[in-house]
Amino acid sequence: MTRLSSSAIAAVLTLTCAFLLSACEQKPESAANQERPAPKAGFVILSAEPYTLTSELPGRTAAYRIAEVRPQVNGIIQKRLFKEGSDVKTNQQLYQIDPAIYDANLKTAQADLLAARTLAERYKKLVDQRAVSRQQYDDAHAKRLAAEAALERAKIEQRYTRVLAPISGRISRSMVTEGALVSNGQAQELATIQQLDPIYVDVTQSANELLRLRRELESGQLEKAGENAAQVKLKLQDNSTYPHQGRLEFSEVSVDAGTGSVTLRAVFPNPDNLLLPGMFVHASLISGVQSQAILAPQQGITRNPKGEPTALVLTDDNIVELRHLKAERTDGSRWLVTEGLQEGDRLITEGLQFIQPGASVDPYPASNVDNAKAAENATNQAQ
Repeated sequence: MTRLSSSAIAAVLTLTCAFLLSACEQKPESAANQERPAPKAGFVILSAEPYTLTSELPGRTAAYRIAEVRPQVNGIIQKRLFKEGSDVKTNQQLYQIDPAIYDANLKTAQADLLAARTLAERYKKLVDQRAVSRQQYDDAHAKRLAAEAALERAKIEQRYTRVLAPISGRISRSMVTEGALVSNGQAQELATIQQLDPIYVDVTQSANELLRLRRELESGQLEKAGENAAQVKLKLQDNSTYPHQGRLEFSEVSVDAGTGSVTLRAVFPNPDNLLLPGMFVHASLISGVQSQAILAPQQGITRNPKGEPTALVLTDDNIVELRHLKAERTDGSRWLVTEGLQEGDRLITEGLQFIQPGASVDPYPASNVDNAKAAENATNQAQ
């Protein structure tokens, strides 16, 4: 066996080391050449649409008209002529007060008038013949007029023994029974009648909200809703929707110093008497319309550590961009955005946890948004 020379061995070692170094250098270079795939991001395309601005306000119902039934003459109640809790009509008789005294007074007044009229007529003939003085005739004529007035008063008092309903509505329980003594001007009412159709709904709204709506109307951000500006809808205590719409009647001109709110009064038809005075309800007040409103899905709206609403949108180059928003209210599963987003923006709603502002992403139409119109727009854009 021949032995290798020291120079040959050195050459072999040199070539081996060079090969190993070359292999080590090529391995990290090939790994670096492998590019990571861009993260995926689902988006929806925002579109402007008319939006009716409503305010959810708590309120209570109140009777449209209230009348306390009171006696106008003194006497004993003989009969009660209505059913407690029933509906009564205007001028329907409710009570009968004993009319005996007033019938007698009426007959006395009729007799007095007959005597005064006869005397006045006789004196009229005699004064022309100068058989009586002019003064005597004037006194007789005055007594006749007084007798006519007394008769009219007796008729009125006799008529007041029949206690009539001043308005139509639902009557309460009776505060007196047959045999009770009543008098004109007494503090205790006999019964109370409340008109329930239509019926009032009194709601309160903060003064700040009214000022904000007024500024938006003046600046043109909100359009007046026309006839809809006075429309109000109701939700009852069991969350059912009241079938009839109401209209706004008036707004109080002063602000409650204790609560900082104003009272709004709406009137509702109540043909079935479903609404009763004192019921707690929620009213939806239609206060204006935004013709170009941006309603963004809640999945695409987040908040930063300061509590400010933010959103991630895609640029034309599919780069993620951070937007600071102004979103003051929700509408179902969407935010009403007044600043920060525009029509046509691609709002990211999927994959938010894997992306950051400035990153390049692989976009696709989102499927986590319950908004058929937005999903359709996003699909059409992608195609």
